[in-house]
Amino acid sequence: MTEITLHLNGTQAAHTVEPRQTLADFLRDRCGLTATHLGCEHGACGACTVVLDGQAARSCLQLAVMCDGRSIQTLEGLRADPVMEVLRRHFHESHALQCGFCTPGMLIMGRDILQRYREPDAQTIRHELSGQICRCTGYAGIVDAIVAAGREIGTATR
Repeated sequence: MTEITLHLNGTQAAHTVEPRQTLADFLRDRCGLTATHLGCEHGACGACTVVLDGQAARSCLQLAVMCDGRSIQTLEGLRADPVMEVLRRHFHESHALQCGFCTPGMLIMGRDILQRYREPDAQTIRHELSGQICRCTGYAGIVDAIVAAGREIGTATR
């Protein structure tokens, strides 16, 4: 077992972890942060996307011990985030979810896109979402939601 300390959703946390435990398993099993979903466990589906040191990252590809001293935000830790508030509303209004399994990863990736691109167009969003898999929606609602959120945020910052 290895002792790690990390900044998790705005709080300093110390835990003992097995060296081979993934960050995704650690977040779900040890911390009870179940918005981090496990799909493929190979980094291909994006269901486990979290914010690691300010950037979207696949938590199934990170070992928890590799995150010692780092900052991690899960969907639970982004409840009051202003970009996430706008994005969640547009996901609802655009019917951008069905079963909900991919939704946490899609929301985190959508937030990441909106932080990197000012008012991204549909083509940019589709390219940036290429590593996120949704088996239900066909992506149209998801893309529409991120475009609409980007317009709203872009208009508000002018």
